[in-house]
Amino acid sequence: MIIKIIFATILTGIFSGILITIYELLIIFVKTSLFMGDPKETISKLPVWYIYLIPTVAIFIVNILVSRDPNIKEYTINEIADSIVKNRMTLRLKTLFFKIISSTLSLASGFMVGTEGPSAGIGAMIAYNIHKLFKLPKMLVKMMISVGASSAIAAIFVSPLTGIAFAVEYIAYQFLKKHIAYLIVGSIIAFAISINFLEPINFYYSVGRNFDLKFFIASLVFIPYITVFVYFYLFLKKKVLRFIDLEIFKNASKYRNYIFSIIGGGVVGTILLIEPHAAFSGKEMVNYLINKQSGLGLEFVFTILILRIIGTTVSIYANSVGGMFLPLMTIGALAGYSFGIILADFNIIKEPFYFASVGAAVFMGVLMKLPLTSLVLSLETTFDYNIVIATGIVVVAVEYISSLYFHISRKYIGRADKIWLRFKNKKD
Repeated sequence: MIIKIIFATILTGIFSGILITIYELLIIFVKTSLFMGDPKETISKLPVWYIYLIPTVAIFIVNILVSRDPNIKEYTINEIADSIVKNRMTLRLKTLFFKIISSTLSLASGFMVGTEGPSAGIGAMIAYNIHKLFKLPKMLVKMMISVGASSAIAAIFVSPLTGIAFAVEYIAYQFLKKHIAYLIVGSIIAFAISINFLEPINFYYSVGRNFDLKFFIASLVFIPYITVFVYFYLFLKKKVLRFIDLEIFKNASKYRNYIFSIIGGGVVGTILLIEPHAAFSGKEMVNYLINKQSGLGLEFVFTILILRIIGTTVSIYANSVGGMFLPLMTIGALAGYSFGIILADFNIIKEPFYFASVGAAVFMGVLMKLPLTSLVLSLETTFDYNIVIATGIVVVAVEYISSLYFHISRKYIGRADKIWLRFKNKKD
């Protein structure tokens, strides 16, 4: 039995690494095809109507696919695992195919969602089918799904430790003592494949073990600063868009998804015209911010920051298929970089990219309720004590402050609140 589990784990890692690499390269290919080159260079040369047409048509197609197979959008990895254990659903290759197509269209057309959600789902489905192929005991199905999800996260982030931490914190903490070895094997193999084709998020200016007290003091000031942007994001998602969804469209609920498709296409098209850097998943932006030595203007950073917050929340309500890991990291990186610019203007620090790295980990950690993963992410990308310590302090403080006014649910972080209300009412 142990030999079968080991082989199943290795195969899960191999297929996750290969399929996630293909998935990421497919997004790049479709994006380049839709915008006839690099969008940041071609958008200014394309007709305005075409810029609005791309995201609008793409999200309409996505909503049609979601209406045919709700599993594309509505199941988180944890729900998938629980549903399989209770014999409530079966993961199908058709769902896997539709999920890849829907997330590719969402990401390639400019919607501000990430690749890690679909990647984790893809990994889970691969693992589930390998579990069936090897006829492993039913009691191991959730462990195998955890292996698949962690392998996929390790591949898409080109980061094995982050993949393992994600699986342990989000899915498989109850399996930690028994099955952590299989998570490690799957993640390492998937990472080994993806690193040959994909670009990891790296912080190139680490000073490592040289702890500087000024960064610690500055991180305390950073707590209320980034909390403002966390509140703004949550207010827009949970108050403004929720009100529009539940109140303004309550008499047109039948056409709700298509109305939000038009709104989503219009918002994303406008963002693409104003500043293309503010659109898409945000991976390039995070890499740029945490490694940019030459100064960026505060007005430029704030513009992208506000556009990202608006675009990300609207993308959720428009039913774009993707994860929230990278979009939230991007917002946090922008908030952190703007904070660093302000400190640099007062000659307190000279390196704004330090706080871009802290902000990226904290914003994701707070809003996805993954503080351990955020800490591991900051460690693996920077290997810098200043950033790791700041991330640990800030993520705990901001999570507590945010919980005083908003209820943050990990399960529904990537969904419109109307879906959450329907789910709640059914349970009640």
